[in-house]
Amino acid sequence: MEFLLDTANLAEIKKYVAIAPIAGVTSNPTIVKKEGQIDFFNHMKAIRDIIGLDKTLHVQVVAQDVAGIVADAHAILANIDKKVYVKVPVNENGLAAIKLLKKEGVKITATAVYTKFQAYLAVAAGADYIAPYFNRMENLNINPVDLITELAREIERTGSTTKILAASFKNVGQVNAALEAGAQASTFGVDVLASALAMPSINKAVVDFTADWETSFGEGTTITSL
Repeated sequence: MEFLLDTANLAEIKKYVAIAPIAGVTSNPTIVKKEGQIDFFNHMKAIRDIIGLDKTLHVQVVAQDVAGIVADAHAILANIDKKVYVKVPVNENGLAAIKLLKKEGVKITATAVYTKFQAYLAVAAGADYIAPYFNRMENLNINPVDLITELAREIERTGSTTKILAASFKNVGQVNAALEAGAQASTFGVDVLASALAMPSINKAVVDFTADWETSFGEGTTITSL
């Protein structure tokens, strides 16, 4: 099970990599836009410096034609590092580019996935990760749990090494549903992670435990005080 952060904010990444078992970071042009006028490649390198080479970094192409997508992928790898997973949308040109890039050994995250057929095509094309858009699918009255379940079965059936990287979440319940349906990984904004860990009931339990300890051993004491 892999948990990734869907953000390009350096402070957020530093904070939550120190807190949670984060397996990597994903980004896209919309997320990058939130950071303002940045030096794109140096910013991505800064993310890599924070997470290290043992975690995955996923960076999306911008071009829409096949040659442009391939050129974008080459630029990403040349200017960040060779371990980056290049995010490519699964449409006609994207699939054609994925096939070409996989022949070069490029790591691919197939993105903008809304349908089973898109996902099946991406598996067949050799994508390393497939990113179905959970919340966006729900908004379109498409069942994301059904897609992930059937995609997981197809991956198992074919012996594929492709992983399902579920994306586009608005709440923790959606993340749980994706993982329980068979996704091996999920990527979410820090707001989702923060909300999961900030439940009032969790804080109450912590406060109550401290109060009970201090009742027994004295106010302000901890285990190291003994």
